[in-house]
Amino acid sequence: MRRTTARPGSVPAGSGPGTGTGIDQGPVAVTESPAHPEQTTLPTPPAEAAPAGQVLRTEFPFELPRGYVDDSGTVHRHGVMRLATARDELIPLRDVRVQENPAYLSVVLLGRVITRLGTLPMVHDGVVENMFASDLAFLQDFYRQVNAEGHTRAGVTCPHCEQPFEVELGGSRLGES
Repeated sequence: MRRTTARPGSVPAGSGPGTGTGIDQGPVAVTESPAHPEQTTLPTPPAEAAPAGQVLRTEFPFELPRGYVDDSGTVHRHGVMRLATARDELIPLRDVRVQENPAYLSVVLLGRVITRLGTLPMVHDGVVENMFASDLAFLQDFYRQVNAEGHTRAGVTCPHCEQPFEVELGGSRLGES
């Protein structure tokens, strides 16, 4: 059995509505899924209001410089890329194509994180590998910007003259930081 301590801000067992603590978390419902009675839906803690201007964006629109041309000749330029997860960066490493040619990593990775491109029903690595080189380069740069909190530069100060300047933090290949 694993023991845990109460997290800061959590309500100890036996306290809550009607227990004299003065903390009212509102009604708490615990339900069981009819298909899986062993799975229980636990109550979620009340959401805390995010500080103004600090909403986490997970999807980012883009416009390709040239556009992807599908089999029917339609050009698709507008798309959406989502933030990458650790899983997105790890799974392509198992791909045989990436193991044989590490440069293929960016194609497989972009195929996972681009959620929409024009009117295509689905975006996958086959779509990315048929893009123009300029569009691929654009998407690689865009991936770095999106996954490095909007930029790949950081402000620093010279230890000798104390003048501020920016340095590039981005890796040389997609999936590196």
